[in-house]
Amino acid sequence: MKELHIENLLFLGLCSGLAFLFALWVYPFFIRWVQDLKLTQKIRTEDVTGKASPMFTKLHAHKCGTPTMGGVVMLVAIGVTVLLTWVLSKTGVISSGILNVQENWLPTGLLSRGETYLPIFTLFAVGVLGVIDDYLNITEKSAQKGLSARVKLWTLIAFGVLAAWWFTMKLGRDTVHISGWGDLAIGVAGYAALTVFTVVGTANAVNFTDGLDGLAGGLLAIAYAVFGAIAYFKVQPILAAFCFVIVAVLVAFLWFNVPPAKIYMGDTGSLALGATLGVIALMTDSLVILALVGGIFILETISIVLQLFWKKFLKRKLFLIAPLHHHFEAKGWSETQIVMRFWILGAIAGAAGLLLGVLGAGANALIL
Repeated sequence: MKELHIENLLFLGLCSGLAFLFALWVYPFFIRWVQDLKLTQKIRTEDVTGKASPMFTKLHAHKCGTPTMGGVVMLVAIGVTVLLTWVLSKTGVISSGILNVQENWLPTGLLSRGETYLPIFTLFAVGVLGVIDDYLNITEKSAQKGLSARVKLWTLIAFGVLAAWWFTMKLGRDTVHISGWGDLAIGVAGYAALTVFTVVGTANAVNFTDGLDGLAGGLLAIAYAVFGAIAYFKVQPILAAFCFVIVAVLVAFLWFNVPPAKIYMGDTGSLALGATLGVIALMTDSLVILALVGGIFILETISIVLQLFWKKFLKRKLFLIAPLHHHFEAKGWSETQIVMRFWILGAIAGAAGLLLGVLGAGANALIL
């Protein structure tokens, strides 16, 4: 067992507080700015197969014109926080003990080769992909309203390959930890394939879920809080602080995104935060827990796959409309009911995942 002094939580709280206040301050200016530039939501008229979807158009016509690309503020707030903590560490504010943080734990703020280099790179690299997709969609400068599904898929696969290289070549990963059971050796090739699948899968799953006011933001906040706690108990304090910085900017975003939303995160936020969540699950060696904590995201994705299968091979629909949250919407549930109920399910899954993650942390776990 390893011991981490309770005072180190001060650093985590400082980072989260700075990110939250910065994002909360910037969002009103950003919302007015995107409104002035007319960077507002366009309601899709086709389903995932490219066919007309009048039901979706009817359900969401009132959302047309709402500012989007709110994920940009998240990226900026996280970037500013990372930069500020690095400056504070270089000027001695952190390492000198002013914040009472152990020097050998947090010498470079939120930057750590073994903990946060890859998550930070993933967040901003995939965020750029999301910005391009959102801009093309909003301005309708491409025939398919944004990047094509094929371009997004192959770009995400490329990021997944880079992540696989980092995990296998730089961090030497070739096993998967199963809480309560132990490590399962799957080899370098197996781990690389699993990494690509995780990055691509989580990015798309969160993107599919981002369809109702507050839905994806709330579920992401729960998931990142769980993995932040797991990272803390697995003695990855910088990664834990980074997770809670993301939670903080998500909470600030939700202040303006809860029904009726004043802004949407867009693909800028959903793709970036989804891919990064997958990377953090890999960093904490908690893929099994990701499947539990991200259960709603997985169900949303499965509902789309099943809908496509039913329509292609059985020539009828399984759900009124997919993904799953739109099915309940079409059945008459209010948007707030769906979001709150999915949040409740997400919180239950998060609590179970946290318990499993802490109990399965192993011999190197933290004691307070």
